[in-house]
Amino acid sequence: MNLQRGEPENYLCHAWLSEEEVICGTDTGKLSLFETGQLHWETSLEYRKPPRELKEDTTTEEYESGLASEENGLQQHPLPQISAVAAYSKGFACSPSPGVVLLFEKTNEKEVYKESQEVWLPQDLFSTEPTKSSRQDITCICFSPSEETMVVSTNKNQLYMFTMFSTKLIREKTSYFVYMNFPLHSNSITGLDMCTWKPILATCSLDRSVRIWNYKTNTLELCKEYQEEAYTISLHPTGLFCLVGFSDKLRFISLLYEDMHVFKEFAVKCRECSFSNGGHLFAAVNGNVIQIYSSITFENVTNLKGHTGKVHAIKWSADDTKFVSCDTHGAVYEWNLLTGKKESECVLKTCIYSSISLTYDANIIFAVGSDQTLKEISKSSIQHEVPAFDVVYTTVAVSRSGRTIFVGTSLGTIRAMKYPLTLKKDFSEYQAHAGAVTKMTVTSDDQFLLTASEDGCVFIWKVHDKEGGGVKGEQELKYAEEVLIMRSDIDEKRQAILDLQICVKDLQTESEYELRLKDLYCEGKIKALEENFTLEIDSLKTKYQILQEDKEKQELQHQVQLSELMDKQAREVQQLESESSQKLSTENEKYQELQVKSQKMEEEYEKQLHNLEESKTMAVAELKEHYERKLKEKSVLLEEAKENMRKQIEIHEEMEKLVYEEGDKEILELKDKYERQLVEEKESNVQLKGEMGLMNKRLNSLQKELKDRNRDIEEMRLEQQKLQDIIKSLQKDILALKTDIKERTETILEKEKHINDLKMKNQELQNFKFVLSYRIEEFKKQIESRENDIETMKKQISEMEEELEQFRKESIELKLNITQLQQKQKATALEVHREMEKKQDMETLIKRFKADLHNCVSYIHHPRKMKESICELYTKYVRQSDMVGTQAEDADLQQQLKKQQEYNERNLTVLRKKVTKDKEMQQAAYMRIIQENVSLIKEINDLRQELRVANGQVHSLQSALRLNKNKQAIQDTAPSSELLSSPDVLRLNPEMESEKIIEMQQLEIQYLRDQIQEKGQALKCPGSVSFGQKSS
Repeated sequence: MNLQRGEPENYLCHAWLSEEEVICGTDTGKLSLFETGQLHWETSLEYRKPPRELKEDTTTEEYESGLASEENGLQQHPLPQISAVAAYSKGFACSPSPGVVLLFEKTNEKEVYKESQEVWLPQDLFSTEPTKSSRQDITCICFSPSEETMVVSTNKNQLYMFTMFSTKLIREKTSYFVYMNFPLHSNSITGLDMCTWKPILATCSLDRSVRIWNYKTNTLELCKEYQEEAYTISLHPTGLFCLVGFSDKLRFISLLYEDMHVFKEFAVKCRECSFSNGGHLFAAVNGNVIQIYSSITFENVTNLKGHTGKVHAIKWSADDTKFVSCDTHGAVYEWNLLTGKKESECVLKTCIYSSISLTYDANIIFAVGSDQTLKEISKSSIQHEVPAFDVVYTTVAVSRSGRTIFVGTSLGTIRAMKYPLTLKKDFSEYQAHAGAVTKMTVTSDDQFLLTASEDGCVFIWKVHDKEGGGVKGEQELKYAEEVLIMRSDIDEKRQAILDLQICVKDLQTESEYELRLKDLYCEGKIKALEENFTLEIDSLKTKYQILQEDKEKQELQHQVQLSELMDKQAREVQQLESESSQKLSTENEKYQELQVKSQKMEEEYEKQLHNLEESKTMAVAELKEHYERKLKEKSVLLEEAKENMRKQIEIHEEMEKLVYEEGDKEILELKDKYERQLVEEKESNVQLKGEMGLMNKRLNSLQKELKDRNRDIEEMRLEQQKLQDIIKSLQKDILALKTDIKERTETILEKEKHINDLKMKNQELQNFKFVLSYRIEEFKKQIESRENDIETMKKQISEMEEELEQFRKESIELKLNITQLQQKQKATALEVHREMEKKQDMETLIKRFKADLHNCVSYIHHPRKMKESICELYTKYVRQSDMVGTQAEDADLQQQLKKQQEYNERNLTVLRKKVTKDKEMQQAAYMRIIQENVSLIKEINDLRQELRVANGQVHSLQSALRLNKNKQAIQDTAPSSELLSSPDVLRLNPEMESEKIIEMQQLEIQYLRDQIQEKGQALKCPGSVSFGQKSS
């Protein structure tokens, strides 16, 4: 196909829309549609910014200005560049700027294709710079065969997908892609390791990310991006920790449930690290020194020194007693960790080792390097060397059984060899990666082989033997399921669970209260309907009896009428038979006459036909001769026209060749000129290195010359544009000649397009029908969910009633406590009364004693009488047992009184506090119940309004899909549904509902007030008694 030539464009991509239409994209953002080799439609796209960056124009302008300064000020803003184009049935998709795909659909307007939607790449939340992750260059676009999904690949090795919908159904013009499976590495993978407790593997890459994969489920479990590049990684055998060697430090990281937490940092620039098989130690390579640390105390246990070059690979033995390492100077050392010294060594200075591996018994070492061989080392010497056949081996791994050896090459292939090794080409090779294999390991059960490469891909291989069966381990491993989690995360989740539980309880109480109200409402409605239906049934029974009597009467009348009609019909049939016999006879006579006439007419027509055939043959022969002469004349004219066309085409081709040759010559001359000038400038730069003073002046002059040359280049471009305009004018003349031929084909194409448009409209209508049916199902599901919500609300109301019963029980218990306290107070009052009586008796005794003493005082002058009277007083009033008893009783009484006073005061304070708490609790419960009632009433009204809206939407959808044809019949058979759907029935007597609710609340308030008054009166009585005791 010869495309129309215009301005020289750098076409980056193209796609075939049909057998005659091609859409092409350029590096300046132009879209060109060519139809049968001619430009049919053209448009230019602008550079697009993502919706998230529109709010941050200031920062993006600064970034773009920085880019512009790097490009010598030639561009102020990035130019659009169409990097990918793909076609589908409705139109095509293209990417004009990083991170976006535009969808174009066909229209009947002058603009053949119109932009319908833009789809953006999402931001990678694991990335430290999520805005840059959404600005990746899109390299390829493709659609599924059913055109339901669109898949996109980027320059950072990522795959995204987008589900296609009809643009009429999507309101928003901007949409976003989704990851095909999960985010992948965008750069070379530098580290890979696995653990024994879990089916996971860890990788690190130069894209500064660390990722944890599950090779059983083929999923990405954890991902985190750091500020520095990661060069090596090692997993702890438990799978709960990992070591990562960054460009600045070695970090000990805890693998949490949803995150990676740096637990410890070591000031070691590590390019290789590894945990021991027991997990109690780990090794870190620092240049040519191997440092052994404890993974429990993080202390540096030993340092293994002896390598002269950088250590490239390290390996632990199965029992962690031996340690093997290799370096860039061709040395392989075997270390004893108990003594910290070398046990054996093997040095080959011509080889730079890149990887080593050990057998399970640690007797044989396999090493690969730059000399294109696989070496088997044992007892400090190389036992075997297997050639690589013109390929460099990069990694090596040995199975746990020791029967197979896996080798990775620089071409990305994997080779599987059997042990013992042979010098022949006896191995199985598998092509996998697009770059050199960097890391390789075999799982502990020999079931899987894990490989990583410079292309950023991780491959999981299932290991089989030659017969096709899987490699069986000794026992099937049961993997651990334990996961680390931070205490703060647990506290947050617990708090969230508690909040949700509280919300659930509140919602349950609200829904139960609403459901109870609705049940009451529905029960009343059902009773009213039952009464109405019973009345209607009775009235229908009476009507049925009346109609049955009318039916019997009408049956008698119909029988009489039928007998009369049968008699009439018999008479009419006899008359018709007589008339028809007469008509048949007359018609037979006419038929015979017509047969005679037809025979005569046939003979005449046969004669006429014979004459016409003879005349026709003569006329046809004359016409043949006439048209043959004309055909000969036209063929001669056609041959002449073809020769003229060939000559014109040859002239046109010669003109094109001349134009191309002139353009090529000019380009070559310009190249030669500028190459010479560049050579001269380089020579002048070499000479001017020693002259610092003259350097600045000549640099300024060179910059001016460059600007002048740029101006000359622009002038040349303008001249080229002028020449191209002339070529375009000539091409327009050619197009004018071709339009006559196109006019006849356009009519056919228009009809075909019309048919295709009708088919597309039919498909869109079918899709719209499917969407409407899906929405109807969604509305049904919403109604079901609302019904479920009503049931949950009923349960909440029942729980609220249970809580009220509990409050009542607590109040009863409090009453019982108050009665017990009152009884105790009465008992104390009786004891106080007894003590008062004793006090009065003592006072009378004291008065008597005073009177007797007064009498004794009168005998002061008579000592004998005085003595006798005193002895009588002693014998009368004083008894030793009474004295001791009274003193003890007085002390006991005082102590008991004090204890009773303190006990009563404590009980009073406790009771007062309980009463105040009960008051506050009852007031809070009362306020909460009122608020809940108000919120429930509001939600009931909202639900009723939503039901009305949902019923209206369902009705409109049914009318759109012509599903309401039998509406009248359904309404006749189901009157109850109309009653339920009507708003008057849904809110039957709302004033009555509110009055009932207010009455219930008033009764509860009165009941609570009575309880408060009773408790207050009960508290006043013990207070008075305690104050009396204190005063006494």
